[in-house]
Order: sequence, then C-alpha cells, then structure tokens
Amino acid sequence: MPRRITYRDALREAMDEELARDPMVVIMGEEVAQYNGAYKVTQGLWDKWGDKRIVDTPISEAGFIGMGIGASMLGVRPVMELMFWSFYTVAWDQIVNNAAMVRYMSGGKINCPIVIRGPANGGTSVGATHSHTPENIMASFPGMKCVVPATAYDAKGLLKAAIRDNDPVMFMESTKLYGEEWDVPANDELPGGELVIPLGVADIKRSGTDISLIAHGRAVITCLQAAEILEAEHGISAEVVDVRSIRPLDEETILDSVSRTHRAIYVEEGRPFCGVGAQIAYTIQSKLFDELDAPVLRVTSLDAPAIYSPPLEALQLPTPELVIEKALSIC
Repeated sequence: MPRRITYRDALREAMDEELARDPMVVIMGEEVAQYNGAYKVTQGLWDKWGDKRIVDTPISEAGFIGMGIGASMLGVRPVMELMFWSFYTVAWDQIVNNAAMVRYMSGGKINCPIVIRGPANGGTSVGATHSHTPENIMASFPGMKCVVPATAYDAKGLLKAAIRDNDPVMFMESTKLYGEEWDVPANDELPGGELVIPLGVADIKRSGTDISLIAHGRAVITCLQAAEILEAEHGISAEVVDVRSIRPLDEETILDSVSRTHRAIYVEEGRPFCGVGAQIAYTIQSKLFDELDAPVLRVTSLDAPAIYSPPLEALQLPTPELVIEKALSIC
C-alpha cells in the first residue's frame, strides 16, 4: 500500500530532513518551538533539534524576518514561518528591499538563501486582514521565487528544493490543505533516496484533450473536482495543469497543454486585478493566439476584501461549479 501522509506532515518531514542534511538550516518563527507551531507543522522538531536550530521569535515580523535575512547573507539557511502570510506587509521593506534585491545590489557577491513559508488563503473565516493571497505580489519582484504547492507530495519535494536554493523563496501554503492526505513515498522507496522537486517545473495532474484548467495551490484541487464532473456529466475531457512554481514559471508545460486542447481557463484563489492568471492568460494568447479556439478565461475570488461570514465567504472563492460554468461556455 502507498504511504499516505498529510500536507502538514510532508512539510515537517521536509524540514526535518534538511535540518539533518545541513547544519546551517534553522527554523524560526512565532511559537515554532515548544508550542510545536500554530498549525503543528513543526511538531516535535524542537524536542529533536533543540533551541539552536528551532527558534521561537517575538511577535514582530519585521524583526524576525529581518534577522533571518541578515543571517542568510552570512550563510545560514533560515526557514521562517509566518502565522499568516497576511503579515508579510509588516516585513515589506525587509522582504522586498533587502531579500529580493541584495544579490543584484551586491553585484552577485551576496546570496540570500531564505525560505519564508506559511498559509496564504481565504476560506477559514478569519477576516480580511488574515486572508491574503499575495503570490501575485511576491512573484512580481525580480530576485524572489514564489512556490505554491497543492499536494503533500509537492509540498515536501518543493520545500526541500526551496531550502537548498540560494535565492529567497516565498513558500505559500493553505490551512485548508494541512490535514488532507496524499500518497508520498518514503525515502527508501525513491530511486535517489529522497524527494526533491525542482523549482520552475509544472505538473500535469490530470490528462485531457478538450480544455486546459491551469491553477496553483488549492485551486488545483478545485480544478480536479471540476474536471471529474465535466467528464462524467458533460463528456468534456479536461486537463489539469498545476503550475506549482509561479516564479520561475514553467511556460513550456502550460503552452504545450493549451496547444493540444486549444482552450484554457486559469483558476486561482487570488483576486482578478493584476492576478497571476492575468499574466498567464497574456502569455498564452501572445504565444498561442492561432492555436486558440476560444478566449482564455479566468476564475478568481470576488474582487473585494475577504468576507468574515462563512456562508458569504464560500461564495467569494472559486468553486468547481464556477469552473464548470466557464468551461461549458467555451467548449
């Protein structure tokens, strides 16, 4: 039987293995040590690795993100946990003006091998100030990488690659995925003895011939659900492309899929204005215009602050039904 573990456990395994592999890896953030993390992602790591490797920080994102960036410039590989990615705004100057720019501004002499990770999603009724999806913002700055895994398998493999990367990697998760289980092979079942997924490589989660549903993060799960219904009830074969890494972006896999299906919808939990889907829709239409049988469509959140009310917030986010409605309009 394949080994099934949760998204949360996959992230923990990745960090545990990298702590063992490289003595310069450290974990820092609010309540990551004795409390085992706000979402129990770091559970047991403090007991195993101690105060020098698993470091609790004050409630000051500007302070501890700045500290992590400075440490990374000296060769440490910090993995910083944000309790919510919404708090990136508190450390905006540190992330954007320092982490993203230091290699360029130093003429390539200083690297910044830091990972900033945590949940970036709505749908949990925690209000507008705790429900940001800033992957479009982070990906817009040259010098930073932005990764959004949709499954436990990808979460483990991508986090290990992110920790080893010499550039700052913004790693965005979903609280709604933490408890979900997927097949993740144990290391002794893998040819190379470990699971490492290169950044900048998309993945075809489901093959299809009639339309490409392209997405990142939890929206990939929404697309997979929509694809099943499209096949069963409408006879439409939908291919699901998981971008996985927004920057660097695997344009080749996306364009190859759309060149075969001739139709595309980008699905994301972010808002539509200046969204990730806007960039990818432009990329598709500018490079595959003659291959398209219909306009490239998008499914996003409603363009408004995250709604606190659970019934209303459920209407604000992308659903399989919305994806199906868009797909039927162009198939």
